[in-house]
Amino acid sequence: MSLSDWSDWLPRAVEAADPETVAVWYLGCNGFFLKGSDGTTLAIDPYVGLGDPPRTVRMIPVPFDPEDVAELDGLLATHEHTDHVHGPSQAPLLETTGTTFYAPDDSVDVALDEEAWTENYDVDESQFEVVAEGDTLDIGEFTVHVEVAHDPDATHPVSYVVEHESGTFFHGGDTKPTEEFAELGEEYDIDLGVLAFGAVGNIPDKRTGDPVRTKWYSTENQVVKAASDLQFDRFLPSHWDMWKGLTADPTALHHHARSFDYPRRLELAEIGDRVDL
Repeated sequence: MSLSDWSDWLPRAVEAADPETVAVWYLGCNGFFLKGSDGTTLAIDPYVGLGDPPRTVRMIPVPFDPEDVAELDGLLATHEHTDHVHGPSQAPLLETTGTTFYAPDDSVDVALDEEAWTENYDVDESQFEVVAEGDTLDIGEFTVHVEVAHDPDATHPVSYVVEHESGTFFHGGDTKPTEEFAELGEEYDIDLGVLAFGAVGNIPDKRTGDPVRTKWYSTENQVVKAASDLQFDRFLPSHWDMWKGLTADPTALHHHARSFDYPRRLELAEIGDRVDL
């Protein structure tokens, strides 16, 4: 782990914010803070690790230190991969705020069994809640629906639909398109949706170190198809900034999306940016 490149200004900005609707901060990779008009604060997939150089090399700053976050009402994880479930990034959030970690079964297994959060950090097993598709969580002013995700590289991925009186936010984790998204697009009126997007590149093999053609995230056409099926009003692409060899240009999505009814607008954000519903 590394100390934040930005000191504590981002957690202090979240604390001080008084949004009229829901404020959403992009943390880089696939991480987000959400804060509602009544002050409820959620984190989804926050990750401040450096990867595993030279295989995975972080290309963006570390935006905050987990120990600097003092207020958090829920921490959601979409799946079990390291940049979505990561003890040094997330266990200190549970320590300092007493919040609950909501995640599918395989993600909770990583936290409790593989990384031993309850042994290595001052957290209790009661702070972990397993979720599955079809579940609904009431966390302060937010209603969170656990929905399907399609990520063949994960063992049990989920997506989250976060409803608030002022609008609806969707986080798909690292999902690829799936036929079920058309049903979700009809069921929910999604104001702002997040989908992971990246290039196909050469990444060193774990065992040999030889470069291997790697596709972890949706391409331009795939990510726009998912956003279109989900009927996003605004589409915020994520993950394109993170790993050396897999970074991409989100402005290219304008060309891929312009002939579709949805998404109605691209919402391009850089690490640290705030977007409001």
